[in-house]
Amino acid sequence: MQFENINKGYNSTFQFGRLSVGLVVPIERYEHSPVPAMNRDIARVKLAEELGFSAVWLRDVPFNVPNFGDAGQTFDPFVYLGFLAAQTKRIGLGVASINLPLRHPLHVAKSAASIDKLSGGRLLLGVASGDRPQEYPAMDFDFDKRGLRFRESFEYIRQMQSTVPVFNNVYGSLRGDIDMLPKASGEKLPLLVTGGSQQDPKWIAKHADGWMLYPQSAEIQQKIISKWHATLAEFNRLPQPVMQPFYLDLVASKQSRPQPIHLGLRTDTEFLIEYLTSLEAAGVNHVALNLRFNKSDIDDTLAILASDVLPHFNNKSKQHNETVCEELIS
Repeated sequence: MQFENINKGYNSTFQFGRLSVGLVVPIERYEHSPVPAMNRDIARVKLAEELGFSAVWLRDVPFNVPNFGDAGQTFDPFVYLGFLAAQTKRIGLGVASINLPLRHPLHVAKSAASIDKLSGGRLLLGVASGDRPQEYPAMDFDFDKRGLRFRESFEYIRQMQSTVPVFNNVYGSLRGDIDMLPKASGEKLPLLVTGGSQQDPKWIAKHADGWMLYPQSAEIQQKIISKWHATLAEFNRLPQPVMQPFYLDLVASKQSRPQPIHLGLRTDTEFLIEYLTSLEAAGVNHVALNLRFNKSDIDDTLAILASDVLPHFNNKSKQHNETVCEELIS
């Protein structure tokens, strides 16, 4: 069985019955400040591509909200994804996730389709309803109405892939006399819904091209994913991929037991492989590693992950990974 054929990035990142591993941008340690340095990110994204990571993921953080504690990559995600598209050739370019209620869907659709075309079909578009209430009054939007705005925006983005669309909702009316260009590289943009996004699970199953879950144990994820697949079947849809983030502090020496950190673990490669294997068995198709709290050298950590972990999962040969890692170390 296979997932739907949408674009190059979607097809290479998500394989039915398999798990791939990507990285959250910025690829650096910044545990003591909400704002990363971003001084080696381009080089590390290029390195991630060479080492065989399947995708890199940006976030949509319009404001640095103090109690949220993380400003993400600081750059606008669409601007930065466009820049990364010009710096890379193969790696999937994801955003997890665009806050739909705070952006007009025309701008989202046009920016996303532009990046998808410029990158050769590598865009992965995560979408969400937003989780920082402070941002909404700053843009004169009602936080409590974000669920409705999310659905309307989602549908608007879908309609923009049609030629000269005829469409009407709260965001505007299209009467069949104008068209948005460019169109995405495939028949549609791959839209992956984050969490619940204030929507009924049946709505998500009916409309999404994938689901981004929050980190849970493999047992809990399996129950959630089994129910997800059953709901998809109700709408006669093909299986859709599931992904999740995971904060990692990779230790070099084997330790007796993993230690919990924020939304992740401090552990060695042996347990990490076991954990990722259990997620793969549960039906998770992609894990985006976040190294914000990683205490070891980031480049060394990427090399270790590539040589010891990726060969178990990503569609990349072990020999290729070992060759690149040897060149990096030397």
